[in-house]
Amino acid sequence: MVSGDRKKSRATLLDVARRANVSRATASLVIRNSPLVGAATRSRVEAAMEELGYVYNMGAARLRAERSQTVGVIVPNLTNPFFAELLAGIESVVDAAGMVVLLANSADQVDRQNTLVRRMREHGVDGIIVCPAAGTGVELFERLADWGLPLVQVLRHFSAQADYAGVDYAGGMRQAVDYLSSLGHERIAFAVHGPVHPAYQERVDGFRDAMCSHGHDASMIVRVPSKIAQIAEATQLLFEQKAEPTAVICFNDVIALGLAAGLYDRGIAIGRDLSLVGFDDVTDAEAVRPRLTSVSTMPVAIGENAARLLLERLADPALQPRRLVNRTTLHVRQSCGPAAVLTL
Repeated sequence: MVSGDRKKSRATLLDVARRANVSRATASLVIRNSPLVGAATRSRVEAAMEELGYVYNMGAARLRAERSQTVGVIVPNLTNPFFAELLAGIESVVDAAGMVVLLANSADQVDRQNTLVRRMREHGVDGIIVCPAAGTGVELFERLADWGLPLVQVLRHFSAQADYAGVDYAGGMRQAVDYLSSLGHERIAFAVHGPVHPAYQERVDGFRDAMCSHGHDASMIVRVPSKIAQIAEATQLLFEQKAEPTAVICFNDVIALGLAAGLYDRGIAIGRDLSLVGFDDVTDAEAVRPRLTSVSTMPVAIGENAARLLLERLADPALQPRRLVNRTTLHVRQSCGPAAVLTL
């Protein structure tokens, strides 16, 4: 007959989690004194450990803890202020867990991304958060799975087999189109740039769907250069369409800032002659005049979500892949007004 004390000694972390009504990953975070767990949850898990007589196996934990306490982060562009805000969110969570970030720029090139992933593995990172380069294939996710190196996708969703933290791009486009339509705009252009990737396609599809839902022509998609100065010079492209737009939605705030400069140079008053909407709502949106109406994607919150997903994955590698998709918010400022016929 097995004694009660011996039964207690066999309690597992899963038993503790079930008793405390939390996930195994959360119970593991409590044991490791992670700051990600709230006080009430921590107390509940600790009470369950006491009730079950759970004994923490320090020897096994020490083997599992042979980590570098570093997280690799790979982004496609370090010049876009959006990624600075994303990184701030990642670092806030990683730093609270006693870890540090190793940052690299893929320049949106798959070959460079592959090299960076190998280098990060060589440096012993515990996991990687990556905004995958355009053209990323399934081999990236298969390779990291073979290595046993946890990966979280951020902003661009390429694989259903890996965790993902992102935003509802289509919902943001719908908010922008709905708002402009409420001001009487029908001829709305969408200014885009850069390579095609899932986030790009989701925004384009969202724009088209939203325009069609209002009965508007959804074909006015204008490609502009990538750098702000070149965007300003390319503003003329907006007025070479078969029907000149009365409003423009931008793929991101970088395009909006470039177009704002180009429109100013042409003597076109934003908010009166032409309405302008950005996307991402980075801090520069408040600096431009008139202040830029923009769809907020809250990059800091996305970064925090990505970091939490990775820490939870490190605590419990057996978790099923998860998706955390934030809603957007349209911040209305001064760059939009009632529809008007623009005369050049």
